[in-house]
Amino acid sequence: MNYLAHLLLSGPNPRWRLGGLLGDFVKGPLDDSWPTDIEHGIRLHRRIDAITDAHPAYRDALSELDPRWRRYAGIALDIWFDHLLAENWQQWHPEALDEFCRRCWRDFHFDSRYIPPRAMAFIERAEQIKLLQSYREERVIELTLERVGQRLRRPVALQELLPELIAGRNKLESNFNKLLTDLNLEANRFRQHYSGPELP
Repeated sequence: MNYLAHLLLSGPNPRWRLGGLLGDFVKGPLDDSWPTDIEHGIRLHRRIDAITDAHPAYRDALSELDPRWRRYAGIALDIWFDHLLAENWQQWHPEALDEFCRRCWRDFHFDSRYIPPRAMAFIERAEQIKLLQSYREERVIELTLERVGQRLRRPVALQELLPELIAGRNKLESNFNKLLTDLNLEANRFRQHYSGPELP
């Protein structure tokens, strides 16, 4: 799953959300150097990624894409799933997407002392250009795929996968809905285990 999905699945606690974002920037063992809730968010991020990789709906979605993309299909699919989430945001969260993103960035700035420079640069850029909200637009997804593909060790024209993603939209959206439903349940269980029931 990609940035927007991880923020959603992290729940309402701002520090869990920050951990959910930092999971893409913090690698290796956790050594108790983070505040507890941020560390829980990073661990939840890793749990979500592990479940996603093995989930039948995700594996079925990968099988829909041309095998020549097999090595990179997961990267493109994660970005496409954020597009589907942004397009149908109100189905998954009661708060408008614009306000949700503003709240996340505001909360993260409050805890900026815990944010590594590369993650902070991403947050500032995402806030400035409204990146996550713009995931609703296919043109932005194309540009995102292109940028990500160029950053790979061996650059790949990932944007060439977009027509396949668009053509398979209905099947991929069905896979995504099944996957996110299950991830929501697991994320709720994980958060309750580590922090107790959440207030409505």
